[in-house]
Amino acid sequence: MAASGLCFVGVAVLVRWVGTSLSAPQAAFIRYLFGTLMLAPVFIHLARGEVQVNAFRIIVVRGVLHALAVILWFFAMARIPMAEVTAIGYLTPIVVTVAAAVFLGERLQARRLVAVGIGFIGVLVILRPGFQTLSSGQLAQLATTPLFAASFVLTKKLTKTDSNTVIVAVLSLICTLTLLVPAVFNWSPVTLREYGLLFMTAGFATVGHFTLTAAFRCAPIAALQPVTYLQLVWATLLGVMLFGDAIDVYVVLGGAILVLSTTYIAHRESVLASNRLPLNKNPNEHKKADAQ
Repeated sequence: MAASGLCFVGVAVLVRWVGTSLSAPQAAFIRYLFGTLMLAPVFIHLARGEVQVNAFRIIVVRGVLHALAVILWFFAMARIPMAEVTAIGYLTPIVVTVAAAVFLGERLQARRLVAVGIGFIGVLVILRPGFQTLSSGQLAQLATTPLFAASFVLTKKLTKTDSNTVIVAVLSLICTLTLLVPAVFNWSPVTLREYGLLFMTAGFATVGHFTLTAAFRCAPIAALQPVTYLQLVWATLLGVMLFGDAIDVYVVLGGAILVLSTTYIAHRESVLASNRLPLNKNPNEHKKADAQ
């Protein structure tokens, strides 16, 4: 998860360098096209029947949702500071926690519900609705959260049926196909520099998805989220140094509230995990541990 966070910070920097010269669908399409080409050996193995896709429908749904989220994320990254994009993105783990409880059967006790509510307060501190006009970039990044949350929950589900390589490769292909039509209708000339930046973006993102999928295979989603918090530190520093972004105290404060909220959620996960007993123990003790 730590490696994934570093990779996605690299992606954010490169996408910010691309800026608004290309439309969000076009930039996202080129990035995923490069990613799909990088994963060509996987598709050769699939064609030969050496590896299989076991949950094809889930992978397709996840790919479409992820592609829509990526368009919005590219749009937001080109228009608001990196730190703000990252901070608003911390709403995703909150949504993931709720979605994991609803769709994966992961427990969501009262204390964690309170933590979820505090997380939403953090988002309100960042956006300050009623005190400032919400920008298109803020709204776009806010809209990515349920889409990325759904993508992460489906990824967690896919780790039970498919290999990391298949999950990442087919995601890249589905995203490329989904983004093709909006990219064609918003196409503009692409410079060699832009191709180079998007090629590097694809490299960082592909590695990031592999490490993210590996992390989801190893641990509960909520328990992994605190590892991503360093992204806010790096995004803030790199935004200031590379792009001259101003440090917004409300973004930092709201991000801190979100960090505290999801850290508590992860803490409750670790308490439950440490209190779970082997199957041959007293079942009443299981109930006591789960109740915590």
